[in-house]
Amino acid sequence: MNWSLDTSLLIPQSAFLAALAVALVLIAFLFWRRARGAALRAIALTALLLALANPTLRQEERQGLANVAIVVVDESASMALARRPEEAAEIKRQLDAKLDAIPNLDLRTVMSSRPTGESASGTQLFADLNRALTDVPVDRLAGVILITDGQVHDVPASAAALGFDAPVHAILVGRPNEFDRRIEILTAPKYGIVGQTRDITLRVVETGSRPQVAASQLATLRIRREGRPDELRRTAIGRNLQVAMPFPHAGQNIVEIELDQVDGELTAANNRIIVSAEGVRENLRVLLVSGEPHAGERTWRNLLKSDAAVDLVHFTILRPPIKQDGTPIHQLSLIAFPTRELFSEKINDFDLIILDRYQNRDNILDIRYYDNIAKYVEGGGALLVSVGDDYIGPASLARTLLAPVLPGLPTGRLMERGFKPKLSSDGVKHPVTRDLPGAMDGSGSTNTPSWGQWYRQGDIQTSRGRTLLNGADDRPLLVLDRTGKGRVALMTSDHAWLWARGYDGGGPHTQLLRRISHWLMKEPDLEEERLLGSARGLKLTIERRTMENRVAPVDISAPGGETMTVSLDQVGEGHFRTIIDVKTPGLYKLQSPSAIGILTAVAHAGIEDQREMSEVVATEAKLKGLVDSTGGGIFWANRGGTLFTAASGSIETPRVSILQGARVLAGSGWLGLRDREAYVTTGVKVTPMFTGLLALLALLAMITAAWWREGR
Repeated sequence: MNWSLDTSLLIPQSAFLAALAVALVLIAFLFWRRARGAALRAIALTALLLALANPTLRQEERQGLANVAIVVVDESASMALARRPEEAAEIKRQLDAKLDAIPNLDLRTVMSSRPTGESASGTQLFADLNRALTDVPVDRLAGVILITDGQVHDVPASAAALGFDAPVHAILVGRPNEFDRRIEILTAPKYGIVGQTRDITLRVVETGSRPQVAASQLATLRIRREGRPDELRRTAIGRNLQVAMPFPHAGQNIVEIELDQVDGELTAANNRIIVSAEGVRENLRVLLVSGEPHAGERTWRNLLKSDAAVDLVHFTILRPPIKQDGTPIHQLSLIAFPTRELFSEKINDFDLIILDRYQNRDNILDIRYYDNIAKYVEGGGALLVSVGDDYIGPASLARTLLAPVLPGLPTGRLMERGFKPKLSSDGVKHPVTRDLPGAMDGSGSTNTPSWGQWYRQGDIQTSRGRTLLNGADDRPLLVLDRTGKGRVALMTSDHAWLWARGYDGGGPHTQLLRRISHWLMKEPDLEEERLLGSARGLKLTIERRTMENRVAPVDISAPGGETMTVSLDQVGEGHFRTIIDVKTPGLYKLQSPSAIGILTAVAHAGIEDQREMSEVVATEAKLKGLVDSTGGGIFWANRGGTLFTAASGSIETPRVSILQGARVLAGSGWLGLRDREAYVTTGVKVTPMFTGLLALLALLAMITAAWWREGR
């Protein structure tokens, strides 16, 4: 129960203050003149003012509210090092017991900055504290206790920025003067041209006091690159070092650099860094040779010219060299076909050769040039042959030295009737034709594609390769093959241009022809046998693209050297996948046998939080200014067997007290919380003190007494 005296003026405050001033002047004048009854008149004026003030006696029923103490536990990546998790858990256990013993105290715990693998944001203790304070009245907050290693990245600049007036204490895990080494990346490429190398600039950085066992000024780095043996490099502490990063293929390229651990080092968790950069291809050089002008010639030209990554060289045979019609040479605007330069001297400069309706006639190409093309393919080149009725005649390319690298030979039959290209069983799985728009109807069947018809196809007998599209009478329409180190594609119809013109509804000519070209030029995304690894946080996804019905298990090498084997589940035609949880962030290496050899892939699991792992030694420097300005204290939970460490080696937390009106809230071995004495009013009773008849009688009595005194 609480009592208080209040006033409720009967007149405006300004009028009351004016009346008070006049009364004081009159009273002073009466006493100065030593008038009779001055004291009685002063009492009468006071009674009048008291009546105007209308005093009341307030009686309140109050219910006390509990003080609130918040304990913020740092669960960031640096708190997972050494024995810090066990120390933090023991501190939390002891602190909970001591706080629970304090009456009228509400304890709330905030688990902060736990790594999820989804983002890299450092240790954000005060951001999580502010979220916890949304439902806590600041006038009930008795104090905040942080359990952390001191590496906090969102410390407010001042105590005023906290938004509350309560002490902030910090109990530090770890030990003073810890020692650690790490790799600091100064510059790293984001991309590189395939086949070239770029430099990574780094240095080895030391933090804390170096022990005698780590007195060497040199550090050993182990550099791992895809497809290469490990490289060892020695470097001085703090000195910049250049490391070459190769780009062997398009897409993601990864280099892993690991620093050898030394005795006395806090942790090796930040001794490994991953540099990931995108490999981009330099412009691809394509040679397109059209045997004669036809409707589909411009389709190939437009497609290749529209690709910014392709440099196109195009020749159309308009005038055979043996043609003699008497036209003077100086009147010809045509250029001679540079056969020797293209097919002998510079043939290896091209990434892809396309022969479009080309026939072996009129001695345009010498017989040895066909052999050069075949050797070009065997050595790693790419050849695309698009044919029509030219493939079944006596001038067919199948009757040249190019025949050994062609996946199919003509039977002599030409089919000239309408048909719709359809995916074969291999075509459903192969990346070149898989998911082509319009290939399947609503039920998932490939028998009734929605695209338009073609009207001419040469029949072939395939000897090797994979048939991805079938045409008339289900005969091979598109065949892809690997020959030696190179690749060959054979399309047995020259009517793809009908799709480009939109005839009979058209079809996905751009996607089809571009995919064929890029598969021939070894685009990684179009490989039919491929092992893929990707990670989101600490969830590792392994995918296998294949033309087979079953796949072998995948062998996984974890960053710490551990190995495991997992099986994949089929999720579609030629598509297998599994998702596993991993514990250790870092580079995971995947291997699996296939029909074309051992497939490999790498994936980096976890977010490489450079900000969080760059400074891992325990420190009080970052929190000291803020803690001191709030009246709190910083306490080391472990000083190697001295303060707060029992003889048995167990952690001991400081004593906790709750204080009223104290300015000092921390000392040697103790920390204090502020008693806010908060309450809620449950009932109020108001009693008037000087109103009505009582005030009137008192006023009349004083006036009468003053009149009587003056009359004597």
